[in-house]
Amino acid sequence: MSSLAESEKKALLEVARQALIAAVEHSDTPVLSDIASIRGAGGAFVTITRNGRLRGCIGRLPSDASLIEVVAVCAQAVASEDPRFPRVQPEELPAIDIELSILSALVKIRPEEIEPGKHGLFISNGMRRGVLLPQVAVQFHWNGICFLEAACEKAGLARDAWKHPATIVQAFTAEVFSERELRIAQSSR
Repeated sequence: MSSLAESEKKALLEVARQALIAAVEHSDTPVLSDIASIRGAGGAFVTITRNGRLRGCIGRLPSDASLIEVVAVCAQAVASEDPRFPRVQPEELPAIDIELSILSALVKIRPEEIEPGKHGLFISNGMRRGVLLPQVAVQFHWNGICFLEAACEKAGLARDAWKHPATIVQAFTAEVFSERELRIAQSSR
């Protein structure tokens, strides 16, 4: 995964904002950016917070879908499809901050290679699957084993399922940025 330029980050955040608004207000799907570099294949998670608290998170792992389309679809979905939260209401939009996690390709990883804060985890065993973003391990101060156990739980597996030969443990990295951070960067110039 190559690092995104600030203009690409801003374009992706604008697409996410427009898609979120369209979903909340039941309006037309937003126009996608013309920046060619973000039209390549990719995976992403769209996380929304309201007043600093999690309000939703929906994502897709890397696939053949274009990064910009993945961001738009996930931003629309986060408005109403995260089962942990009620549908986002129009009056909430001004207080919502959007954070994007742009994912690298998945790679198999051994437990001792996991670096909390650097790696996100994708655990799968049959039809059970769980994903945790790199920033989750940092937020909860988890070491690699705790992170693995939490990913197993997220997949609906036993905490030690990562030890089972049928369980596949894959890692990814993520380039994480938000509207709030880019506004801070802009105002500090």
